[in-house]
Amino acid sequence: MSEKLRSTISKVAYPAIALLLLLILWQLICSLGQVPKYILPSPLDVAAALKQDWLLLLDHARVTLSETFIGLFLGILIGFLTAVVMDRFEIVRKMVYPLVVVSQTIPTIAIAPLLVIWLGYQMLPKIILIVLVVFFPIAVSLLEGFSSVDADTLNLMRSMGASRLQTFRYVKLPNSLGHFFSSLKISVSYAVVSAVVSEWIGGTVGLGCYMTRVRKSYASDKMFAVIILISVISLLLIWLTTVLQRVCTPWEKVNQKRR
Repeated sequence: MSEKLRSTISKVAYPAIALLLLLILWQLICSLGQVPKYILPSPLDVAAALKQDWLLLLDHARVTLSETFIGLFLGILIGFLTAVVMDRFEIVRKMVYPLVVVSQTIPTIAIAPLLVIWLGYQMLPKIILIVLVVFFPIAVSLLEGFSSVDADTLNLMRSMGASRLQTFRYVKLPNSLGHFFSSLKISVSYAVVSAVVSEWIGGTVGLGCYMTRVRKSYASDKMFAVIILISVISLLLIWLTTVLQRVCTPWEKVNQKRR
């Protein structure tokens, strides 16, 4: 067995064993009857609820994912353009960067009700909230990547007569991809959570709305089921981001092998 395969197995096996032990402990606590089911349902109850409402959950998940992907796309686009402009114009960076930082001091849960009041109960306020959450880490990480380019490399590009666009394309952009994907892994999970939170505040469909309904009926098993589904969706998005990073930055894999 190769060293790489052993490393992969160990990375998967240890978390899987820990999760299995946690589920066994959870089931034992519930089986002893020390905690009422409406407070803590057993893993078997949660699995049954997930199976029973699977089609309904998929319908709600489709709406939540639509909001998430649209908000992610717009947040990444706006964050990218903002980072490019701040990197290009120092005066814009001095004016805008502090405002960007200050904007993150406002709690998301405080903005969501206002967006619903201003824009209604449709998809638009949810998307705007996701954009606000995604925009900051993307813009800041890309700006850091643009600014961390080696000065000698920039001087070499200038000496070779490269334009600003060529320098950006061949030096700054590749240099910033590592920072970008690191922030994107955080952003995708934040985007899903923001979509669910915004659906709590106001909406008629989505995983957040489903959670609100089952909470009011004290259906804890269904509540845990939707929480697990949201966690699985977030993990899948993070995994897809990792795969995309490997495709877009093949040189990182080469550098790891050299080490």
